Order: sequence, then C-alpha cells, then structure tokens
Amino acid sequence: MINIRKSEERGHADHGWLNTHFSFSFADYFDAEHVQFRTLRVLNDDRVAGGAGFPTHPHRDMEIVTYVLEGALEHRDSMGNGSVIKPGDVQYMSAGTGITHSEFNPSKTETLHLLQIWMLPEKAGLKPAYDQKNFSRAEKQGKLRLVASPDGSDGSVKIRQDNLLYATVLDKDEKVRHELKPGRHAYIQVAKGKVKLNSVALKEGDGAEISAEKAVELTGVDDAEVLLFDLA
Repeated sequence: MINIRKSEERGHADHGWLNTHFSFSFADYFDAEHVQFRTLRVLNDDRVAGGAGFPTHPHRDMEIVTYVLEGALEHRDSMGNGSVIKPGDVQYMSAGTGITHSEFNPSKTETLHLLQIWMLPEKAGLKPAYDQKNFSRAEKQGKLRLVASPDGSDGSVKIRQDNLLYATVLDKDEKVRHELKPGRHAYIQVAKGKVKLNSVALKEGDGAEISAEKAVELTGVDDAEVLLFDLA
C-alpha cells in the first residue's frame, strides 16, 4: 500500500525570512490524517533567507536529523557544539533530557534549503547527544547510502530509534531497490528532481507512506535526490 503525500497538499507557512512546508502536523498547522508516520514525527522542508535563522530555543525527547540541500547552516548548542552544515552533511542531535540550540544561515545573500527531520526516541530521558558526518555525492550516486541507523553501521550517524535512513542521487533511468523486511514500513521524500516510485511519478516535495510492500524501487526521471526511511 502506497499513500502519496503531494507537495502542494502539505502544510505551508511563509514568514518572509522562512518559507516552510510541513509533511506532518507542526506548530500552527494541524492535519489529523498527517500527524506522524510510525516514529517519523516531523519532516519540514525549510528555505531560510540570507542572514536569518532560528534563535536559541529548547528541545527534549526527540531524535533530530538535519539534511542540507543548498547553502549552509550554522549551528550552536548548549552541549558546546558549533559547526557549519553544508550539502552532503548529515547532522544528528538527540535532545534527550533537554537541549537548547540556534540555527542560522551565515550567508547574507544565499538562500538555505534544508530538510529538518524529527523522530521519536526509543525511550524518554536519554542523555543528549550530537554527531555530524559528510556523505559525498559519489557515495549516493545510483545507490542507497545509509546515513543514519540505530547501530551506526557503514559509517552512518547513530540514532536512538529502530529506523534506517538512506539517501540517494539518481540520474535519468538510474534505479535503486530496497527490500523491506516483514513488518517494516517506508517513507519516501523527494528532496530534488523527479522519480518514479515503483510505477508512481513523484516530483520535488512529494512524499509517500509505504506499508505492506515487499520492496521499494526508485527510478530517476530528472536529476533526483531522495531520502528513504525504513521504519519499524
């Protein structure tokens, strides 16, 4: 079973400095049919204007992954971490018992485009944690590159939830296939370009909830970048 979440059907807010789309209920946007999918709770598609950003704010009991598509994101947090996240980087922050952080676009002229992902943790009250790794385009070209997992396998960032996150870059007619074990589910998010999911056409911003399927097959149509979540 595949349920398509069309880009134009997502929640939307334009604050001037921030133009954002919500795949799931977030902030003032609520959709009873799209609160979360399995333990995937937030998937925000953010575009942040030059010099703007999110001032210091708190989080707790959430696994947060940031995937930058264009521009750069400057991060500071109460654990003492400070970094600039660029395309190819995957940043992980486990809010656990509580953390504060800020995120800004350090460029005065370039727009920052990122996907912010929140997953529910395996349990509440964990100690906060941080990690950041880079995955080159070559690692993702025509293949599914594991970028986040519960055991940190294959050099992925280690998260505290039974989810696997893959990233892929597909040129026209390139294909990748992912087998789903019994009882597992998948979520697809098209970050850039166009693909076919099995036989269904998807464009940038589209998502898909997948259950009771044996495999997921993605075929590139137009210079695509896609995230695939394998979820318990």
